Amino acid sequence: MIHYISSKRLGVTQVEQIMHEVTELQLSDASREAILKCRQFIEKQFQEPGGPAVYGINTGFGSLCNTHINDKDLSQLQHNLIMSHACGAGEVVPREVVKLMLFLKIQSLCYGHSGVSLELVERLMLFFNKEVFPVIYQQGSLGASGDLAPLAHLALPLLGEGEVNYQGKRISGKELHKELEIKPLQLHAKEGLALINGTQFMLAYGVHLLLESRKLWSWAHYTAALSIDGFDCNMSPFDKRLHLIRPHKGQLDSADLISQLLEGSEIGRNEKINVQDPYSFRCVPQVHGATADTLDFVEKTVMTEINSVTDNPNVFPDSQTIISGGNFHGQPLALALDYLAIAMAEIGNISERRIFQLMGGIRGLPPFLIQNAGLNSGMMILQYTAASIVSQNKQLAHPASVDSIVSSNGQEDHVSMGANAATKAYRVIDNLKTVLGIELLAAAQALEFREEKTSDLLELIIQQLREEVAPYENDRILYTDIEKARRFIEMTQIEIGVN
Repeated sequence: MIHYISSKRLGVTQVEQIMHEVTELQLSDASREAILKCRQFIEKQFQEPGGPAVYGINTGFGSLCNTHINDKDLSQLQHNLIMSHACGAGEVVPREVVKLMLFLKIQSLCYGHSGVSLELVERLMLFFNKEVFPVIYQQGSLGASGDLAPLAHLALPLLGEGEVNYQGKRISGKELHKELEIKPLQLHAKEGLALINGTQFMLAYGVHLLLESRKLWSWAHYTAALSIDGFDCNMSPFDKRLHLIRPHKGQLDSADLISQLLEGSEIGRNEKINVQDPYSFRCVPQVHGATADTLDFVEKTVMTEINSVTDNPNVFPDSQTIISGGNFHGQPLALALDYLAIAMAEIGNISERRIFQLMGGIRGLPPFLIQNAGLNSGMMILQYTAASIVSQNKQLAHPASVDSIVSSNGQEDHVSMGANAATKAYRVIDNLKTVLGIELLAAAQALEFREEKTSDLLELIIQQLREEVAPYENDRILYTDIEKARRFIEMTQIEIGVN
């Protein structure tokens, strides 16, 4: 499938489609014209010696902004910028995030306000089309002046430097150029700055995490519904009338999902002895629903950023103007990513509480969900593992966006720390997959002790799970079960609509 880069508004689901189904990017005629028009303006402005000082084009960077650069050195200035700013550290950024970074950088440059050459955009598109993914590191960005260090690593292979993952191998930029039979680019005025100014590192994480969070939010209802029947809970907390008098959208959707999942359950229809259930079961719509409303806010922020120009300075060829500002500042994304991490950590938090309740030896369930408890420890330590993980998520949910450290000799005196918010949120989501996997194991095991059946839909989920993980009859090694359950959640496609 070919996708034509244009100025048409993109949505998150469309970006997901581009990531998974598109094999080739091409420029629309309008985008090609916008790039050429902007570049022509830049070249015209600086073709004569002694032109006006414009940040990042004929000046130094950061606190060196008042240092004038000779016209003969403008290309070297951009080359030096990429080389000096490639200061990443820590773990390597996952492939799916790098692919998103590459696409989002291309998209942003094609609006015609960045002043780059057509050749540069086409080279980035070649990387995307050939699945050339630069090696980028998680640490180094302050989330203002753009994601400087990560984006410098994205740009290094354009110069024949750095490293890339290509055809299953990690090779140098020089080796890549030999394999593709291409020459390193010579950057022109403004191009290096356009490449590394921008929010594409934290934005790529934001898009990926939003998509993952939507899936896990749905999965959390599956595991919760299984736990509700496993714990023999009342169905009254999910009555639509209750939620219509407190009509938060997410709450209404969550209650509706639980009701759909448990429709036809024999366990749910049974008369209950228990008058009320613990909050972790009874308040699923209120807690999961609040997370859904948070994800809506995050999506709005991410969608705006996808369709934005975030480098600096920005070029307006129609008005013959170059404006230096602060569109690179990641505060909108930093706050959204912190909010996402908090909201998704709470999905894990309430899930762990349901796991704990299932282990308690009440409601007709044996202690730790095992017969002959004592000789067998059963699933006791599954809850410990979940508790450890949700505790770590609480630590990771501390907002990064409340921090700022002065940099560049005080010129860059307030930064967003959005990159840290992004990488922390990534760990929260990764942890949540494990917690939900543990709840899936515990809830399915609890249902082994029920004479009645749950709903047909949930019975099908259990049946599919049992192809991977057998019921727990006597003590056995459990870490492999956790990994299988986690993979089951990652790989199994679930679909359910909201009425």
